[in-house]
Amino acid sequence: MSTLITNIGELTTNAEPGRLTDAALVLADGHVAWVGAAAAAPAADEVFDAAGRAVLPGWVDSHTHLVFAGDRTAEFEARMSGQPYRAGGIAVTVNATRAASDDELAATIRRHVAEAVAQGTTYVETKTGYGLTVEDEVRSARIAALHADEATFLGAHLVPPGADADEYVSLVCGEMLDAVAPHVRWADVFCEKGAFDADQSRAVLEAAAARGLGLRVHGNQLGEGPGVRLAVELGAASVDHCTYLSSADVDALAGSGTVATLLPACDLSTRQSLPPARALLDAGATVALASNCNPGSSYTTSMAYCVTTAVLQMRMSVQEAVFAATRGGAIALGRADVGHLAVGARADVHVLDAPSTTHLAYRPGVPLTHAVWRRGERVR
Repeated sequence: MSTLITNIGELTTNAEPGRLTDAALVLADGHVAWVGAAAAAPAADEVFDAAGRAVLPGWVDSHTHLVFAGDRTAEFEARMSGQPYRAGGIAVTVNATRAASDDELAATIRRHVAEAVAQGTTYVETKTGYGLTVEDEVRSARIAALHADEATFLGAHLVPPGADADEYVSLVCGEMLDAVAPHVRWADVFCEKGAFDADQSRAVLEAAAARGLGLRVHGNQLGEGPGVRLAVELGAASVDHCTYLSSADVDALAGSGTVATLLPACDLSTRQSLPPARALLDAGATVALASNCNPGSSYTTSMAYCVTTAVLQMRMSVQEAVFAATRGGAIALGRADVGHLAVGARADVHVLDAPSTTHLAYRPGVPLTHAVWRRGERVR
């Protein structure tokens, strides 16, 4: 079955040619089969008339935490009343997640993925990290792998209350990693004050690399620290948060293949500074935007909200923000088949109820998703 999407007012491909007007796409067998001028489009089994709307790749959300249970509304209210964000709040979700059944955890991730897809997200990464025992991390990884496009091991999210930090790091690097590795493609570590220091983080990342996993880092969220430097040194695919960066951090990212994944919804929710997106882009770093959807510090699945924030408050252009939320996320996940609409790419398509992507920032807060195709199947 092939589908012609025609009468596209503005087509963003994130490939050559980058943007087209009066354009069309043909989707076939789950991939993009043709791109070009609407007047030259080939026939297809079915036709969707975009009626002058904008079309872009589906959002690629490269950082979420969707395997969880429980509620942290009280923590959010406390922050809004002036209390600072602390990493230790993760323990609240850990307790609830451990107590939840597999079916309850699976239902939660399915609900949030469906919510994201309805807003144009077509590729989702998610992490473990709310189990923090071998048994609970394994079941989190298994559930993540079943319901998200990419799964990441984050056993090094927090030292469980009452545990010895070095003993826990040894568990993460040994028995826990061995048990979880068959279910995931990536490993991550929260390299931050209150979580894991540079030496502990290095041990986790080196053990994961030796096990054949790709590397990711939570870094520089609460202040300048070793996260960015460690990620670049070890060749991590991405370092996520990047809220507080020195000029040396910016230069290191710009001179590396490590993507700076920015999580502005989290920074707003925790009342942190927004990350220096303009400095990163001007220096030549690759930037991604992601939702960081989690129950404690960023409870949103809206990538459009992240794009809007990046444009209105982080001095990114609309085109830069859209690229970061699509192709940037794909690069952060090491994927060449998503985040763009060149021939051969996965047929993940987002149609806006607007004539251009500029409306994502021009009309903040307005739900603009009109239609979505995921792997060539229309899902909205």
